[in-house]
Amino acid sequence: MRRRYRQAGMEPTEALRRVAYLLERGRAESYKVRAFRRAASTVESTDPALLDLLAAGGRLKELDGVGDTTAKVIAEALAGGVPAYLAHLEGEAEPSVSPEVSALRSALRGDCHSHSDWSDGGSPIGEMAAAARDLGHEYLVLTDHSPRLTVAHGLDADRLVAQLEVVAELNETMAPFRILTGIEVDILEDGSLDQSEELLARLDVVVASVHSKLRMDGRQMTRRMVRAIENPHVDVLGHCTGRLVVGRGRPPSDFDAAAVFDACARTGTALEINSRPERRDPPPELLDQAAAAGCLVAIDTDAHAPGQLEWLGLGCEQAVEAGILPDRVVNAKDAGGLLAWAAAHSA
Repeated sequence: MRRRYRQAGMEPTEALRRVAYLLERGRAESYKVRAFRRAASTVESTDPALLDLLAAGGRLKELDGVGDTTAKVIAEALAGGVPAYLAHLEGEAEPSVSPEVSALRSALRGDCHSHSDWSDGGSPIGEMAAAARDLGHEYLVLTDHSPRLTVAHGLDADRLVAQLEVVAELNETMAPFRILTGIEVDILEDGSLDQSEELLARLDVVVASVHSKLRMDGRQMTRRMVRAIENPHVDVLGHCTGRLVVGRGRPPSDFDAAAVFDACARTGTALEINSRPERRDPPPELLDQAAAAGCLVAIDTDAHAPGQLEWLGLGCEQAVEAGILPDRVVNAKDAGGLLAWAAAHSA
């Protein structure tokens, strides 16, 4: 059994993974996160006696994937202290939020949009689920990409079926926490969906999103989105404008928002408030319009790494600004309530 260390009871692997988590939450460059996760995997597979020996001789960098910064974190954890780099990240102040935002965040029971390393996420399903559980979530909907999005290593039918089996096994060991099955299915150019109707019917929650031809004619885009919304298997319309608001950015797609939001309200399809800092989609003026149209919403992180699951508060800020209360938010329901809503919506 690997021994535990003094003070915070934190092993080097725990310290390295906590650093990676905090870097993810703070939107650090992915190569930095990978460095700490790789070092954690190396340390976990290294005999403790050898690790102590290397640390005593200042030779930790002889280990595969261990560099200057990760070696310092390992050495400080082995010495029984809280690594300075970790303490710095833990000490970074979180932005203050209003009581209304805090109340809405507390009302959320789970997250309806997340990715694992089965598609373009950076962590295994179990790690994503454990992070969600540790945040106090009751469930996490796993929504890896559908096959057409090859750049994201989307899941074909066979891989999706295999994933369902993995989720079932994890749910046996993680109860009462639940991983709900799902997919982020591509909305194709004609509004059809990038997965078979049979498989979509087996999933707990289906998020449908546009990822291609974002600059198509507004009338065509409107027809495309409305057809997808009207599909009885679609529960959530993901990041509806496709905009990006950081770096070089990307303008929102052109579509008739009134028609799209009317379709959401009419069919009971939830409009996603995508909390990713580079998306914050839909923009305020469209979210106000959706709220006025009576749309339900799902406040989601679209997390691709464990630390990103903490971004729900950003979406809550958007919802509060639009006057959206918890009774309009589908992931303010417990798991049973969410499943009942999805089943009724798909009827």
